[in-house]
Amino acid sequence: MLAVFYQTLDTENRPTYTPGAGGSILRNPALGFRPRPREENIESTLIWYKSQDPSDIEHWTKELDEFIKDYEGTQDDGQHIKDCTYASFAEDKENEKKGNARDTRACKFQDTWLKGKCHKGEGWGYSQNSPCVLLKLNRMIDWEPDVYTSVEELPENMPQFLKDHIGNETKLANNVVPPMIWVSCEGENPADKEYLPNIVLTPHYGFPAYYFPYTKTPGYLSPIVGVQIIEPEPNVLINIECRVWAKNIEFSTGERLGMVHFELLRD
Repeated sequence: MLAVFYQTLDTENRPTYTPGAGGSILRNPALGFRPRPREENIESTLIWYKSQDPSDIEHWTKELDEFIKDYEGTQDDGQHIKDCTYASFAEDKENEKKGNARDTRACKFQDTWLKGKCHKGEGWGYSQNSPCVLLKLNRMIDWEPDVYTSVEELPENMPQFLKDHIGNETKLANNVVPPMIWVSCEGENPADKEYLPNIVLTPHYGFPAYYFPYTKTPGYLSPIVGVQIIEPEPNVLINIECRVWAKNIEFSTGERLGMVHFELLRD
């Protein structure tokens, strides 16, 4: 039951916590996903739909339409909101080291940044055999990720495709690893991997570190990662695991820490 709670939590309206020295739940941000199953199957983590049945698809797309509403261009550039980049993040960190006050304005995030079929205008890909799932971390007051700063310190068990992506991004950034909570999504078992030809993440392969910490700034929107599952094998139940990677995020499949699990079945 606790695992299901982590995976379907309401990351906008639920209470937030300050990380402390207690149990993992108070130190580790939980990862949740959308869309949720229908209310009668609320404890399920199965996304099961008929790709040629508009009425069946409607539940899943409506769930995502509702979820994305807060991100639909409603953020402005007022006193609490700013545009953020890795360069501005590095500058902010340097200023903090010099003893200057932290810039507590919230970084902007908009739905238009989600690419491919991972947006409302494309019906989230469900009628096009490439469904999208949205990921988001819950809010923890004053928690900051301890990100990887060199490719040499990437964990041995990190999937090779993610290591390759980080390596490419590092080269593009003049050999500086982008400050990111990295995300990997793949089939849970060898058979699941076989039925997943391709998964693409958007707008980033993770959650940029400049969205943290959360300090209750008005207008703050948690960053989102769109998971576009490209033409999964039909009529096969596929187990998918998405994991977040940072040095201070604990991982446990048993306790569902640092990851989220869901199943996909496309009829």
